[in-house]
Amino acid sequence: MAIKLIKACKELNVGMSTVAEFCAKQGKDIAVDPNTRIDDDLYLLLAKEFNKDMALKLEAEQQAQERRQDRDMLQGVAVEEPKKPTHIETEVPQPKVLGKIDLDADKKAAEDAKKAAEEAAAKKKAAEEAARREQEAKRQAEVAKADADKKAQQAAKQPEQQQEAKQEPKPEIFSLHKPQPTQAPKVLGKIDLENMNQATHPGKKSKEEKKKEREERFQQQREANAQMAEKRKRERIKQNKVDINDARNQKGKPNKNKKPIRVEVDDEEVQKQIKETLNRLQAQKGKTATSKHKRDRRELEREKRQEERAEEQAQSTVLKLTEFVTANDLATMMNVPVTKVIGTCMMLGVMVSINQRLDAETINLVAEEFGFTTEYVAAHVTEEINADEEINEADIEERCPIVTVMGHVDHGKTSLLDHIRNANVIAGEAGGITQHIGAYNVKLKNGRHITFLDTPGHEAFTAMRARGAKVTDIAIIIVAADDAVMPQTIEAINHAQAAGVPMIFAINKCDKPGANPDKIREQLSNMNILVEDWGGKYQCQEISAKQGTGVYELLEKVLLEAEMLELKANPKRRAKGSIIESSLDKGRGYVATVLVADGTLHMGDIVLAGIYHGKIKAMFNERGQKIQQALPGEPCLILGLNGAPQAGDEFNVMATEQEARDIANKREQLQREQSIRTKKHIGLDEIGRRLAIGDFKEINLIVKGDVDGSVEALTDSLIKLSTENIQVNVIHGAVGAISDSDVMLAAASNAIIVGFNVRPTGTARKMAESEEVDIRIYSIIYDAIEELKSAMAGMLSPDIKEEVTATLEVLQTFHISKVGTIAGCIVREGKAKRANKCRVIRDGIVIHTGELSSLKHGKDDIKEIGLNQECGLSIKAFNDVVEGDMIETFEQVEVAKTL
Repeated sequence: MAIKLIKACKELNVGMSTVAEFCAKQGKDIAVDPNTRIDDDLYLLLAKEFNKDMALKLEAEQQAQERRQDRDMLQGVAVEEPKKPTHIETEVPQPKVLGKIDLDADKKAAEDAKKAAEEAAAKKKAAEEAARREQEAKRQAEVAKADADKKAQQAAKQPEQQQEAKQEPKPEIFSLHKPQPTQAPKVLGKIDLENMNQATHPGKKSKEEKKKEREERFQQQREANAQMAEKRKRERIKQNKVDINDARNQKGKPNKNKKPIRVEVDDEEVQKQIKETLNRLQAQKGKTATSKHKRDRRELEREKRQEERAEEQAQSTVLKLTEFVTANDLATMMNVPVTKVIGTCMMLGVMVSINQRLDAETINLVAEEFGFTTEYVAAHVTEEINADEEINEADIEERCPIVTVMGHVDHGKTSLLDHIRNANVIAGEAGGITQHIGAYNVKLKNGRHITFLDTPGHEAFTAMRARGAKVTDIAIIIVAADDAVMPQTIEAINHAQAAGVPMIFAINKCDKPGANPDKIREQLSNMNILVEDWGGKYQCQEISAKQGTGVYELLEKVLLEAEMLELKANPKRRAKGSIIESSLDKGRGYVATVLVADGTLHMGDIVLAGIYHGKIKAMFNERGQKIQQALPGEPCLILGLNGAPQAGDEFNVMATEQEARDIANKREQLQREQSIRTKKHIGLDEIGRRLAIGDFKEINLIVKGDVDGSVEALTDSLIKLSTENIQVNVIHGAVGAISDSDVMLAAASNAIIVGFNVRPTGTARKMAESEEVDIRIYSIIYDAIEELKSAMAGMLSPDIKEEVTATLEVLQTFHISKVGTIAGCIVREGKAKRANKCRVIRDGIVIHTGELSSLKHGKDDIKEIGLNQECGLSIKAFNDVVEGDMIETFEQVEVAKTL
């Protein structure tokens, strides 16, 4: 049986901290709390360890007992402990009797005190009785004296009576020394106590009597109030409206002959007269310049307040936006679910993700759909950039087309680019799938250049495909001939159609045995997309990226489409374009992949991209070779920015570094304000929803990746995993290695760090081990999503499912004293186990649910019993078992929930 820690420490003569340290060394941690209970095994272990301390305590207690016995003997108190007999015969000294202690002395004293108190009370009562008798005797003496005086006066008036009185013996005077017999009292009348009690304490009245009394009392009060009102009432003089000007003119000339006319008072008429009077008084007082000035100022202030209130009401439906607005931010500002915003965008033909930025036109349409108007607070920043732009028509030249390759995953996009570039890009991709957006400039045999953008085909990279469609001139949609038009293929087509980009369809893998290009054309026609072979307007080419079949014809069609678009640019102006990707390189700093749309980008230019800026320190082409400039339509890598701009941001070349820094600071301030406005706090509704769910959990994540596009794609995919019971929050996402600050943030917010193609630094790894922060590293996005799904499924509380194991019939019952009722049963179905729970069923109704306390076969205790075998069992805390009852045994199984 478990005992408390404080009791064990007292018995062992050790401190609680000493016991806790010993238990910790043995691997059994206990709380240093006096009420902590320890089991018998741990107590025996402690007793074995601290037996010396326990022995010291016992020895000290024995010595204290001996000293106490010696002290008692000195005081003359007999010790009850018997002495051990000895063989040496000695004369035992007898105790000397000095006196006797009467143990009943206190009781006798209490009885004597009680008797004395009773005697004193009796004496006091007798004294009071004697005093009362003495008072009665005095009163009788006074009465006798008064009678004697009265008789003496009568004797003086009647001499005959005096003569007779002399012959009679004189009456003796009353004396205390000679007690006289008391005369009987003379009855003068009777007092009726019942009537007296009725007068002083009247009996209870009935409800009717009380009601009648209240009515009489109220009637008297009303009459009294009426009399008082009649005394105070005076006749009120009522007259018609009086004109102040006429009254002043007629002042001193009252008309005595005219009698006042009584007019009924109307509240509306009274208010109207008051307003007219106030207006006349204000008109008369406003003759001075000072009063007129004050009145005008009050009017202006009133009008100003009304305008401010109207403006506030109008501003409540105005969204102040910056260029950094995602679908989630827009939904938060409008206080609507983000799913509704995404659904509205899909109705407009725009496929967006939760963290994808929206352009101004889409934002205006979505806001208008929900009854809001937009106001862009960063408009002046754009005006400052484009303020000194000068366009010279003579400098405009043709530029190379930008072609984006899109399609479903594993349909051969990168393989096609490998054949065109005579390179093997796919060998460097983890898992054989593209997870980055790549930009390549290819020179054809005829000397012309084409810039290719390779976008990922995985469903998580929706934002990357959208960016590729926006910056491109022509889109090549690749579909595998041995597969079908897949979801990402449809999404790529929708992106291209939304951006208004012409499409060329490439049906790949035509060299495979199971290829069926006509099936692809049929599926495209079902989407209202007819290729030229079937009489439509979209160009189509059957190719084999591995063998190179049809690739040259595909490029010819791309150049033909580019000639029809008449792509032009001005290479002599300052460059501008788009950020394709950005990353943090350990040796080179922040690296950005840019695509020049117009102008020429030179070495040493001041570049402004989003909220970051910097001077270009180095430029590289897609093959890692240093270059000095990038012409319109060409991609390149630049070094020198002070941060990693977000993929999709526009970049501009500024005249001075100071100008770029000022605009970057303004944008950073606007972005900070935007983040504050879109910060959503938990409200009472959300708290109520979580309480209603009951089993609500949250997972906080920190996402770090090698490039910004991968971070964005992974963040979108992880947030989409949120369910009603588990919410996934990405509290931070950035590019670069996992640093110390990431670990500290994760420790403070109880978050998990997810690294995508990055590794933690040495100090960050040590800090994570000390802070017990979980860091997960992935190189394939599939693995990250699937592992997080498994973790979320493990967080869900399992469902409890009952499985019936056996059904037993009670054949006979036996009652055993101190044990209870034993049911003799036979197993009709299944196999009954000793650890199972059971139900007692009588006439089809469950009368008890409990646990088995014993299960026997013959005289042996058994763990289980099989079909058609007899056994005896007893049910814990239940003895009402009769013959014919059915006992059903079952076990509870936990079933893991799935997302």
